[in-house]
Amino acid sequence: MKSIAFICLLISLPFLSLSQSGITWINGNNISSNQSGNMHPRISLDRQGNPLVVWGRMSDAAVMFSKWNGSQFTTPVKMNPPWMTVASASWMGPDIATYGDTVYVVVKRMPEASDTNRVFLFTSFDSGNTFNTPVELAFIADSISRFPTVTTDLIGNPIVAFMKFNSSFLDSRWVVSRSMDFGNTFQTDVKASGWGTSAEVCDCCPGALVGDGVNYTMLYRNNNSNIRDTWVGISADSASSFTNSFAVDNNNWMIMSCPSSGPDGIIIGDTLYSTFMSAGTGNYRTYLSKSSITNTSLGIVENLTGNIPGLSQQNYPRIATDGSAAAIVWKQNVNGVSQLPIKFTNDILTGFSSSYDTVDLGDVTNTDIAMFNGNLWVVWEDDNSGTVKYRHGTYVQVGTSLNELEQNKNIVFPNPVKDHLHLRTDSGFNNDDVWEFLIYNSLGEVCMKSYLNYDHSIDVADLKPGLYLLEIISLDKVLTSKFIKQ
Repeated sequence: MKSIAFICLLISLPFLSLSQSGITWINGNNISSNQSGNMHPRISLDRQGNPLVVWGRMSDAAVMFSKWNGSQFTTPVKMNPPWMTVASASWMGPDIATYGDTVYVVVKRMPEASDTNRVFLFTSFDSGNTFNTPVELAFIADSISRFPTVTTDLIGNPIVAFMKFNSSFLDSRWVVSRSMDFGNTFQTDVKASGWGTSAEVCDCCPGALVGDGVNYTMLYRNNNSNIRDTWVGISADSASSFTNSFAVDNNNWMIMSCPSSGPDGIIIGDTLYSTFMSAGTGNYRTYLSKSSITNTSLGIVENLTGNIPGLSQQNYPRIATDGSAAAIVWKQNVNGVSQLPIKFTNDILTGFSSSYDTVDLGDVTNTDIAMFNGNLWVVWEDDNSGTVKYRHGTYVQVGTSLNELEQNKNIVFPNPVKDHLHLRTDSGFNNDDVWEFLIYNSLGEVCMKSYLNYDHSIDVADLKPGLYLLEIISLDKVLTSKFIKQ
């Protein structure tokens, strides 16, 4: 998503070349001053690969936002209106997701213990330049909610997950609510946890909702009589229902207190790669788990680093992918010094190497990562300076990559359409290509599948009115475009 050149500036870390990681670091600096806060930064990328970052400011319980403008991050702005205060800490806070130039930010209004202070969604359709008035997620009834997280469906609608409790802060469970109109309204939430022999989840641990357009997984820390391993609820219908689950963590960690740390994950094909912290061995360590979604079976669970001399603790892992490339960041403490390590692979099918490199040293508290089209961005909470920091690097892409997928390109007309949808002649395919197409509805279901005819048009007269996603495939390219059927 990004091809902007930067002046080579490695922020006060000339010794961290990361040569063995395959990443070439280009730039890095502060995103915020210490007046803007720095709690729990989260990052996502727009259509051009520009990073957008949100975090919490505890001094006035605000959610802050900044975006890359081509040469630097913009001055952070406070998103929440005066009547709303937002929950955040170093281990939890606002979340962000993007789909092209559509941006969604979810927050939890404070105080959390009030059932009238619910989850809110901010929406932008211009890559974060402006945001709409926040929308309250309804259907929470008299429940207490916390820890919202957001992703998108196949055509860019937001899907929000959050934890619910009864009025006594009991019956903790994860639920998921979909929007079918780009965040204006939300459907009744569906339960995504409560599997196995455990009725409740770890009530102080954030979760992660990740999906690929059809399969969605709700990653959360369970609480089975104080065994707090990581589980996943599985949906095969674009998060409309969650019908299966299994543990992606076999550490059997029993702890009477709250770990305040949650999982993260990515989906590549049928494989769920999830990362989390566990102290089941007696030491706080970060892990990568590899599981089959279809077979609902755990494959392998591996510690990210193995034994390191002087290592006392690891926590807060985050993972991102770009086609076949993937990277993981986390926090660890070695000989009393906090570190921000990174593991990177050009091809996740070949796995990660046993070694890691270091993005930053000193006062790293929490971190996040995003990557696209050969560009990688890492953000983190630095409690020494009280700022949010970032580093940007590039890598060489191999194998399948998302640069082959030009999402949201305007390749069809007319739009909206009544009967025949036409492919633009400048869409980028060769005339001798065989063009297969698929049309998905807002639930991610395939409504049509065939080949383009001689005049490169598609008869959509029989489709019901609504919003659809067209996917066109040739031997060397995949194009997608949303369209509205009248």
